[in-house]
This record gives sequence, structure tokens and C-alpha cells, in this order.
Amino acid sequence: MADHEAEQFEALYREHFRGVLGYALARLEPERAKDATAETFLVAWRRLRDVPSDPAPWLFGVARKVVAEQLRADSRRAALADRLSSPGWQQPGHAADPADQVAQRDTALAALARLSDRDREALTLLAWHGLSAGQAAQALGVSSLSFAVRLHRARRRLASALDAADAADTTNTARLDAGTPVSFSTGRHADARPNRA
Repeated sequence: MADHEAEQFEALYREHFRGVLGYALARLEPERAKDATAETFLVAWRRLRDVPSDPAPWLFGVARKVVAEQLRADSRRAALADRLSSPGWQQPGHAADPADQVAQRDTALAALARLSDRDREALTLLAWHGLSAGQAAQALGVSSLSFAVRLHRARRRLASALDAADAADTTNTARLDAGTPVSFSTGRHADARPNRA
């Protein structure tokens, strides 16, 4: 490979490594995410002449395929949902308290975790990975119109999941205000018996 191609690859790597690694970390355990990132850039090295002038969507598309292959190989589809589903409980009326901000973040992440992989991916490509809608559509291999529809539906489902979480928090707050003991891990009355179906 000529020197200018090696320089081209080094520039590509320096500029996009963090973005691709962040994409992989959102979907895989840290060591596996590093492997997926390395494999993505190996593909880029081997196909350097195929990399377009705007490489980010192309790289995210390659990373998406690499990650999907890893997930299929060892059935770790639920890894992201487990990581994002950290327990949180929000007490209204204390917006200045950092603990409230953490609880709100946990609520949002738990709502995001309840979405399908497809919805979660559409939202996080824009919000976490900084792609435009057009770039995200390219990364997913769909038309801009198809992605716009997918994004609209994903946002609607996320809003519904957040509304459901808010309703659950309101119920827990009402129980606390009434002096009813509540288990913070489940949101049930402390003396409630588990349902046996």
C-alpha cells in the first residue's frame, strides 16, 4: 500500500476511532467492543478504496454488521438492556438535587432499554453517536424516508415508555405520601405477596 494510503488510513483512524468505539461500547462488553472496533478498522484498511469521502456512515455501517455478527455468535442480544436497566427511583419536587438528575437519567435509560433493538439503534445513532438523520440512514442501509419513519415511531415508543415510568413513579410517591411502606426494588407494598401465575 502506498504511503499516501497509509496516511489516509491513519487520518481515518484518528478521526473516527472514538465514535466507532462508542458505538460498539453501547452494544457490547468493553473487551468485545474493542475487538469489534479493531475488526471495523481492519475492514476499512482492507477496503480503503471503498471508503467514501464522508466515512462516518460507512464506518458505522461496517461496525453495525460486525456487532451483529458477534451478538448472533454468542446470543448476547440482551446485554445492552441489562446494562441500561439500572434501578432508579425519582422523587418529584427536588430538581436541584443531583440525586434527582441521576434518577431521571436512570428512568430515561430504563425506558430506552424497554425499546426494541431497532428503535434503540435509530435513537442512539443520532443522540449518542452524533450522526445526522441522513448519515444514520446510510449506516443502517435504508433510505432517508424509511429512516425518518423509523425514527418517528421510535420517538413515539420512547415517549410512551417514559409516560409509563412517570405513572409508576407517581404511584410510588402516592404510596409514600400515604405512609404505605414500599419496596424500592419492586415498587410493591412491603407486605405484598408475589404474584403466582
